[in-house]
Amino acid sequence: MSTESALSFAALILADAEIEITAENLLKLTTAAGVEVETIFADIYAKAIGAQNITALLTNFSAAPAAGAAAGTAVAGGAAAEAEEEKEESAAEESDDDMGFGLFD
Repeated sequence: MSTESALSFAALILADAEIEITAENLLKLTTAAGVEVETIFADIYAKAIGAQNITALLTNFSAAPAAGAAAGTAVAGGAAAEAEEEKEESAAEESDDDMGFGLFD
């Protein structure tokens, strides 16, 4: 198991048990699981995720589908506009070539 996975699972366990996510607590769990994790990584992970409310993050996903749908619509609209623009550019280039006004004539 990787260090990142071990720390992530340990953080989830601590959050579920409503125990503060600290480097010491993370190291206790990873050691009990038989995964060697360097103290510096536990410190960094605890500082990065310790201030987050993991339970709320994992259970509050009501806004995510709406945001994802809006982003997907915007991407689809942008892709359609790009495709139309490319068609117009290629049509303009072809018409110039047909009239004998090529770049290397």
